[in-house]
Amino acid sequence: MLTITKLARACGLSRTAVLYYESKGLLGRTKRSAGNYRVYSEKDLARLREVRRYRESGLTLADIQALFAEDGGGAAGVLEKRLAQVAADIERLRQHQRALLQLLGQKSAFRRTKAMTKEKWVAVMRAAGFKDDDMHRWHAEFEKQAPEDHAEFLRYLHIGEEEAGKIRDWSRKYPATGSAK
Repeated sequence: MLTITKLARACGLSRTAVLYYESKGLLGRTKRSAGNYRVYSEKDLARLREVRRYRESGLTLADIQALFAEDGGGAAGVLEKRLAQVAADIERLRQHQRALLQLLGQKSAFRRTKAMTKEKWVAVMRAAGFKDDDMHRWHAEFEKQAPEDHAEFLRYLHIGEEEAGKIRDWSRKYPATGSAK
């Protein structure tokens, strides 16, 4: 026989939770000791663990009560209903995700891709025939035409803020000096 405290600890619950589940009829009729304390059996322990497992799966207390009332015969229906609810919740969250991405606009597209780095970009540019001076002119024109997009592009390449600041500074000065570092 288990006391309420031992039962609660064995299931990782508070005494209050055990009493609440008992009041909802999720545990059998509680026996009392000679001193009028609640005592629980191993069967009560197994039942409370089952309640906990169902709750961790997201079932409501009403769902659990229905499961127990069906003596297992309608369990599949209750569980399928919960699974459909979870699927609907996931779809709703995906819709929220898509809406947030739309609100963020094009700027978030650069942040989503983690595959491109400065080194890869330079390799692509070199393979396309760009020399250092060509790349410097490219940066200078990008900074001149669209400074915020240029800054975003540098973040996309995972270039740190300090290095990006230096690139943007010499990009702004490049046409005036004719060379860059």
